Amino acid sequence: MREQVEVMTPAQWREAVAAHEARVAPHVEPHLGRRKEHRKHPVEDFLFVYYSYSPGKLRRCHPGAGVALLVDERGRTPITDDRFTRRITTAEGDADVLDVDEFVDARDGTIAFVRSLLTATLARAPHLGCFGMHEWAMVYKLAPGEQRHEQLPLRLSQAATDDVVEAADIRCTHFDAYRFFTPDAVELNRERPTRERQVEFEQPACLHAGIDVYKWAHKLAPLVPSDLVLDAFELAKEIRTLDMEASPYDVRGLGYGVVPVETPRGRAEYVRRQREFAERSQELRRRLLDVLDRAAPAP
Repeated sequence: MREQVEVMTPAQWREAVAAHEARVAPHVEPHLGRRKEHRKHPVEDFLFVYYSYSPGKLRRCHPGAGVALLVDERGRTPITDDRFTRRITTAEGDADVLDVDEFVDARDGTIAFVRSLLTATLARAPHLGCFGMHEWAMVYKLAPGEQRHEQLPLRLSQAATDDVVEAADIRCTHFDAYRFFTPDAVELNRERPTRERQVEFEQPACLHAGIDVYKWAHKLAPLVPSDLVLDAFELAKEIRTLDMEASPYDVRGLGYGVVPVETPRGRAEYVRRQREFAERSQELRRRLLDVLDRAAPAP
């Protein structure tokens, strides 16, 4: 039986490609300019540096599963060179489409893990009130020259920063944040997250879990359409902004604000924005799971 696919004409997919590239450009072009000049930006560059998805990959437009792109007059489509692409014949003519079965067979382990992680996180209530102490724990009791973002000054003195950490109730549940804690800060954390227990610990209000939705989206591209990958990228970039504004670093020189989580006012603002990000990241998780469920229904 012929598979059911949506068919896009060359004119339609050219329009989609142009719209995608225009949306990506404000994120990619400044990053590439800084990289050429050997300059770093702890907010704008973070997603390109921390994750393996390159600017070139983010620029690529792909419709995802179930959409066939009719070939143009040269017999080409934007996805012709994708390793999971195959040529099919539709009522409208030859088209390129993602071979979903081949992709799922090749990524079955990743799909299973991502499904379990997203499902578990969606089922949990957000745990608010960590106040971004993970970033503070990463500079706790460091000597001059040991900070990750040495180009940025601390908002408080090192001693005052250490006092904030010691007075906090640190409850970081995200292993990829916890693993950067200083040795002295590790023992102050209420939890002991590990890579092996990630599904058990992940919760939707965690900023880094929200940023990681982008990771799961791009790891499953091109099964995940490029518009969903970019939605996750843009949310992750917003979350990273709060991450740094609430950190012990002073990012005002880069044009950002300050969320002084060492004060009641700052903590209230952090929780307000954290709650909003949790809701938005949960919606992206639902969309990702919908893609997985349609392509590879759970057993």
